[in-house]
Amino acid sequence: MYAVVDDRNQQYRVQAGDRIQIHLRKGAAEGDAITFDKVCLVGGEGAGRIGTPHVAGASVTGKVLRQVKGPKVITGKWKRRKNSRRRRGFRAQYTIVQIEAING
Repeated sequence: MYAVVDDRNQQYRVQAGDRIQIHLRKGAAEGDAITFDKVCLVGGEGAGRIGTPHVAGASVTGKVLRQVKGPKVITGKWKRRKNSRRRRGFRAQYTIVQIEAING
């Protein structure tokens, strides 16, 4: 059985046992349970259910494994012959979640 969940306008296809990387959940510690209530689709053996926009009564539960930082992205701007340069770095933060069960 699999499901497509919507987490803050990002959709993920998950199965029980999968590990997904979502945007940082502040206040979520290691071992905390997370419930995804916005389930767009539930599929698997037999007929699947498609939500309009979400499947009623369906949810996906997961457990927070850890919080990590992504790779560094460096951006820069410059103007020729003006001695004008700017460099800026950015590292996105993510939460790694282990999917426990698909309910409904």
